[in-house]
Amino acid sequence: MARLSQLAGTGGFWQAVFFSCLRIIGGFLTAATLGVIAAALAARLPRVRELLAPLMLVVKSTPVASFIILLLIWVPSKNLSVVIAFLMVLPVIYTNVLGGILDTDPQLLEMAQVFRLPARRVIRYIYVSQVLPYFRAACAVSLGLCWKAGVAAEVIGIPTGSLGERLYTAKIFLQTADIFAWTLVIILISLLFEKLFMWILRRGIDRLERM
Repeated sequence: MARLSQLAGTGGFWQAVFFSCLRIIGGFLTAATLGVIAAALAARLPRVRELLAPLMLVVKSTPVASFIILLLIWVPSKNLSVVIAFLMVLPVIYTNVLGGILDTDPQLLEMAQVFRLPARRVIRYIYVSQVLPYFRAACAVSLGLCWKAGVAAEVIGIPTGSLGERLYTAKIFLQTADIFAWTLVIILISLLFEKLFMWILRRGIDRLERM
């Protein structure tokens, strides 16, 4: 903790935190958004579902280290954590949201059809309420995953000014106190972001249910 306090008093510490947070959180939010859109399209269009199924399977099955090494050929190291976080989160969100849409109670959909509810009301009052638990579960799983994968990408790619670079440098110079300090920082940021995001999500769901 003493070493962590020393590091927190430097400008480089906060620059590294901001650098990694911006990219990893950006990758997560992008994957969450596109995952929901892709799942909605796949549920609506079977051909899209067939095309995306093998792609999602490959992404889920490929080791993170392999992705990192392959992507370093095309992606600048400073953006590597964005892409890796995106790839790790996308199949989790897509699979869960698609499952939620496909598992929607057919009797509710039949009732909506009988009463001729407009599409926007069907989406708002049936699909959204049915899919939200799946989406929340997917976010809970992928939030920690994106941080682990994103920092691993930074440790391998070593982008200047990142948390991964600081962790790698501490390891090279056998700075044990720094290794523990930076590891604790990554854990704390990951937990803080997870709690904050899930709180925002719960508040959003509560407000949506009161509408």
